[in-house]
Amino acid sequence: MPSSINSDNLNQRLTSRRWFLQECGIGVGAIALGQLLEQKALAADALAPKQPHFPGRAKNVIQLFMGGGPSHLELFDYKPALAKFDGQLPPADLIKDYRAAFISPNSKLLGPKFQFSKHGECGAELSELLPNMAEVVDEIAIVKSMVTDAFNHAPAQIIMSTGSQQFGKPSLGAWTTYGLGSESRDLPAFVVLSSGNKGPSGGNANWGSGFLPTVYQGVSFRSTGDPVLYLSNPAGVDQQLQRDSLDVITQLNEKRQQQVGDPEIATRINSFEMAYRMQSSAPELMDMSSEPQHILDMYGAEPGVPSFAMNCLLARRMIERGVRFVELFHESWDQHGGLVKGLKQNCIDTEQASAALVKDLKQRGLLDETLVIWGGEFGRTPMVQGSTDGRDHHPNAFSMWLAGGGVKGGVTLGASDDFGFNVIEDRVHVHDLHRTILHLLGFDGNQLTFSYQGLDQRLVGVEPTRIVKELLA
Repeated sequence: MPSSINSDNLNQRLTSRRWFLQECGIGVGAIALGQLLEQKALAADALAPKQPHFPGRAKNVIQLFMGGGPSHLELFDYKPALAKFDGQLPPADLIKDYRAAFISPNSKLLGPKFQFSKHGECGAELSELLPNMAEVVDEIAIVKSMVTDAFNHAPAQIIMSTGSQQFGKPSLGAWTTYGLGSESRDLPAFVVLSSGNKGPSGGNANWGSGFLPTVYQGVSFRSTGDPVLYLSNPAGVDQQLQRDSLDVITQLNEKRQQQVGDPEIATRINSFEMAYRMQSSAPELMDMSSEPQHILDMYGAEPGVPSFAMNCLLARRMIERGVRFVELFHESWDQHGGLVKGLKQNCIDTEQASAALVKDLKQRGLLDETLVIWGGEFGRTPMVQGSTDGRDHHPNAFSMWLAGGGVKGGVTLGASDDFGFNVIEDRVHVHDLHRTILHLLGFDGNQLTFSYQGLDQRLVGVEPTRIVKELLA
């Protein structure tokens, strides 16, 4: 025993320790229990509506993700020079050090395959493939100067969705629900619907929560039948048995949570409760009997038949029911060949419904607070791939459009060069787009952060970005 500690001091220390353990044990337990209850409450309240940094114009988002890379040169960005020099080699200085996914430097220029004309009071030029969009062109803002950092599908989709080419980062939808919560108690805050010939190349990472709590990730719905598999009870299981079973599972999860203190268990409890409530709310969402025939016709939707049109109509119904973020994937736009036939079919499948969504939101008074975003992960090359009828991936210049939610309608922003190869005016990087979207939702993109691995992580990355003020109403 060290000489500096006498018996009186030792008795005092032992008494203090004994008193602390005996008298404060309940207090320590109460503190631990309080932390566990707080974790559970946080999971339950994580999706409660929250206030942004400042009043935002947009309260909801519908993202129409055209997976595969739509050709801006056949849809929004008319280039007479391409028609003039069709079949000729591009200027050497234009393609110097250019890296493409598949084509060679000897690929020749390919002229536009469709006619363009001006529409609306704004006089925006649109392809003949977009007759319905021509009717709402004064409601949308077309950005013809988008650029991205990736030229292959998966990394390009991931950067468009998460701001990074690396997997494991939160998606735009997850950041939105993290920042704003949800106004729906009976449906997920972030819902994903898919159409086209396959799922997105980037997979579930396009709507993942990354390092954010999993309560913020997107939930995949089907457009017909049960929106989520196994949502309906099996034969012989009634509502009371379902409730009793869920209560027992919740008790077991709470016991496990008390043992390990994992907040993800609280998220699991919240998910089970959401699924239980969805057994009533989801069938009502999917029931189209309340939709007038003229609305179904406007979208081109047929109840019971999966389609992009049905997904657009479901997106509007979800927004009406308080869902914060709805993402629609249509993965069919990768025309390395069969450009004319493929684009025609893509537009038949999606163009009418995209325009109808804008019209429908406006006539219901929802467009002012709902931001609609249309676009893919990149554009297509001015050079031909194959013999006569295909275009390769192209990140240097492509087009997107936005509507509602504080966006100025009738605007055409930016320009590419005479061949649609490089942006020459009002460059908008994907990070600039994300920062602008967050601004419309009421957030400073540099301040919407989440601490992870010792860093304040954010959607817009660390490089300087800008709010594209030209798009703001």
